[in-house]
Amino acid sequence: MKLVVQRVDNASVEVDGEIVGEINKGYMVLVGIGCNDTTREADYLASKLLKLRIFEDEDERMNKTIQDVDGQLLLVPQFTLYGDVSHNNRPSFSKAMKPNSAEELFDYYCKKCSENIHVEIGVFGAMMSVSLTNNGPVTLIIEKEYKD
Repeated sequence: MKLVVQRVDNASVEVDGEIVGEINKGYMVLVGIGCNDTTREADYLASKLLKLRIFEDEDERMNKTIQDVDGQLLLVPQFTLYGDVSHNNRPSFSKAMKPNSAEELFDYYCKKCSENIHVEIGVFGAMMSVSLTNNGPVTLIIEKEYKD
């Protein structure tokens, strides 16, 4: 799984002209699911996301979690994070999980995150417009792939 985490002052996702998810202070997270991902990766990344210390404390050091600042999550499914352009100019998505399985794992990931924090989500498989005000800007890429 891959996450692109952006610390935001606000963010929203729109489908067909209607806002389907909207948050204030928190993280807007693009979520990519690879073909071999399981609930192990989802569990690990849910925990990692909530434990990230990228909000500033009183000394202006990144030392607070999203829960410390009463933040929110906007989770947006993004299969193009697994786009591979190493051999061509047109991306190959062969490393992305197939849609039905990916949607199931995305839903699991959203539920796991929502156990501890307010979560809004994008619509899986839809053409979405995402708007955000990046704070910092702070953007991180976090990945987890288990290898047996």
